[in-house]
Amino acid sequence: MRSNLGLAQSRTIAFTTLLAIGLMGSTTILAQSSSNSPSVGSSLVATADPPVARPHTKHCEVTLLTNQAFDDFNNKDFSFTPPAGCPGPWSKVIFTGDFSIQPGVQYDRTGQIFFGGVNIYFGTTAEPLQSQTDTWHVERDLTDYSSLFETAQTGYASLGNIVGCCGLNSIIFGTFKLEFYQSDFTNPAPRTADAVLPVEDSGNPSFQITSSTPEVVQSFTLPQNTESAYLDVIAQSQNAEEQWFFCVPNDIAGPLFDCGNTAFREVRISIDGKPAGAAPVYPWIYTGGLDPGLWIPIPGVQTLNLLPYRVDLTPFAGTLNDGQQHTVGVSVFNAYSYFTVTAQLLLYEDHGRKQVTGALTEDTLAPPNPSVTNTVTLDANGLGSGVVTVTNTDNFTIAGYVNTSHGRVNTKVEQQLNFKSVANITNSASAYIQNNVNTSTTHAKTTTSEGPLFTTKETDFSYPITVNYNQQLQGNGDITIQTSVDQKYQRDETDTLEGFPVFHSSTSNEVTPTDTALLVPTPTGYGLSQNSNQSSKQSYVYQDSLGACYSRTLTAASNVLTGVEDGAACHQHGFHW
Repeated sequence: MRSNLGLAQSRTIAFTTLLAIGLMGSTTILAQSSSNSPSVGSSLVATADPPVARPHTKHCEVTLLTNQAFDDFNNKDFSFTPPAGCPGPWSKVIFTGDFSIQPGVQYDRTGQIFFGGVNIYFGTTAEPLQSQTDTWHVERDLTDYSSLFETAQTGYASLGNIVGCCGLNSIIFGTFKLEFYQSDFTNPAPRTADAVLPVEDSGNPSFQITSSTPEVVQSFTLPQNTESAYLDVIAQSQNAEEQWFFCVPNDIAGPLFDCGNTAFREVRISIDGKPAGAAPVYPWIYTGGLDPGLWIPIPGVQTLNLLPYRVDLTPFAGTLNDGQQHTVGVSVFNAYSYFTVTAQLLLYEDHGRKQVTGALTEDTLAPPNPSVTNTVTLDANGLGSGVVTVTNTDNFTIAGYVNTSHGRVNTKVEQQLNFKSVANITNSASAYIQNNVNTSTTHAKTTTSEGPLFTTKETDFSYPITVNYNQQLQGNGDITIQTSVDQKYQRDETDTLEGFPVFHSSTSNEVTPTDTALLVPTPTGYGLSQNSNQSSKQSYVYQDSLGACYSRTLTAASNVLTGVEDGAACHQHGFHW
């Protein structure tokens, strides 16, 4: 839930969040899903994201909830029984969600689904159209979580929504299913986690990280034959730091009516109080963020379907196998207003040995130490200008080994995280302008050696976002806000065996909207009157060295979808239909 529209404070206009009223082999063009096929000429939600790839094997569906109404803050419970017609092991398990929201007035909302306490979906909702029911479809690959679905379970959907108060009148509906695809010779079941355990805060698997609760710590007694471990984490910014990438140093945050603690956030993981991993925070923007007109019909990157970041904790496996309690902690550096966080611990066991021994041999991860340069100079009325630059670099190695039934396995995780934010700020009697260029890159390399053989997995993430925000007070008292955004998600992955590449994939997802919003005075402040000059574009491209390729580009103008182009990037890179 977000704050009200910002008002002109004396002669100062403050920034605020608006409310809504080298590839080999033959090429496979990944199929488009009919459930997410956008319609030109429509204002309904349109995304270029591909469906999860499905094998051509027998499959079964289990429905968790059907057309469930969300009009309060009560959890919606469900029960689950494994599909008798599709016994495991499965080659693929997929979550699907189909949402709709009635026309009218409503905030964007956060939705989560928990299965035996484990988060299987995390996303936000579209804001309603004025006169048409909006719909959207999401999918998530849950194959690694297959062990969860082998037995009967209970779960619930959490999507708090207010209807009948404060002018809010749109009910949100959701239908949620799990799809199970059986394995066969050409579609074998992959190795999946033997246990999936949620990190919880007093029994709550969706917890808040704030300045008063800087870390949530969960105690576990883990299987004594654990040979590798990972943590899937999602950290979603909320409330006053929803646009945390726009935050400024505390000494100027108050006069600018902006959020504080600078524009740097980072997830930190600990084991038994010792630094164990770090993850970048993606700059998600929700459909009411900055200016709601930006996001109709194309929402921001992953806005409707937040994807977790996986932290490799395998170097600690040897120390977790002693049958004693150990703790896993999750924090968000600089969080204050708050972050909603979910974290799932994935354990892979040695099926040939009841107990695995080992040790942590190296850990150079140190606390973040961001550098801040602030040249913003403000007078007694908070008017002024300048540049705020924030940088942070983490460069660390964590290594350990386990003595397994198949020999000693050494794991070394090397990671470099680089963050930089440059904010140009001008605050005058009639304008507030903030232009931000934020870059966040992560290079993670895991080297696994077993005897004379070694493999590496290298993953590069890039989370750049550029926002130009120009708020002007007009002579008649109206306020105009011109906003443009360039938001991107880039992931490149390379697997090698004995130094020779065996697989490479590349994913790029970029959304670039622009809009002008008009705010007019109301008895309680300012209200969004209309928007104009809106346009948007999303481009999604996936390619891999096995020859698979997917690309889709969407364009929109005046909040209506104007174009859909499939496969163009595949052709440009020498691929063919």
